[in-house]
Amino acid sequence: MGTNMSQESENSADQILIGLKDLVKVYRTEDVETVALNEVNLSIRKGEFVSIMGPSGCGKSTLLNVIGMIDSPSDGTYYFLDQEVGRLPERKRAIIRKNNLGFVFQSFNLIDELTVYENVELPMLYTNTPSTERKQRVENLLEEMKMMHRRNHFPQQLSGGQQQRVAVARAIVNKPKLILADEPTGNLDSSNGDDVMRLLAELNAGGTTIVMVTHSQYCAEFGNRVVRMLDGQVVTENVVWQYM
Repeated sequence: MGTNMSQESENSADQILIGLKDLVKVYRTEDVETVALNEVNLSIRKGEFVSIMGPSGCGKSTLLNVIGMIDSPSDGTYYFLDQEVGRLPERKRAIIRKNNLGFVFQSFNLIDELTVYENVELPMLYTNTPSTERKQRVENLLEEMKMMHRRNHFPQQLSGGQQQRVAVARAIVNKPKLILADEPTGNLDSSNGDDVMRLLAELNAGGTTIVMVTHSQYCAEFGNRVVRMLDGQVVTENVVWQYM
């Protein structure tokens, strides 16, 4: 019994969630052509926590947008769970996004007109989750995030750290396979930043794959692998610790 469980765990850990091959992203205007990603090759396994670093303008956020299927590559291939998704039309990408991905942004991106409860509930409305299940999931998450007492408050009534905890709750309420985090501590002080990083680390320990863009070496080392970019290319990959 123990051997079978161990083998299942190894097979899960070895499964490639994201596979990028010779990925190119070019932005064109009438006068200028900008190569944001230049033949990027990268594989990310289920259960990894990958931190992406590099100077401003190196292509980190563009890469995150392509992985998140918000943007499509100009060339190369992008496989998500063995499906080539880089060439899919937006409608099909949107279905994959809502069923598999959660996003955490530096600027929180909460909807000002919605309460904390409604912001966290929102992704489940797009997946037609029954109302009783929505209520249970939202309340459980708000308890976990220590935000239940703020459930009826609006984002402007919260501190930055509280807003980011709500944003994390919203990102995970649909139990995504992948969380994409773009500078999730960038607008927070060190104490609140630590809280958010611990939350992400706990989610990863529970099996959620995380890809995070950050300028902070300290935050990057919460991940198990650090990928460094320069001029639209991956230049180094360093293992911080070996995940199981």
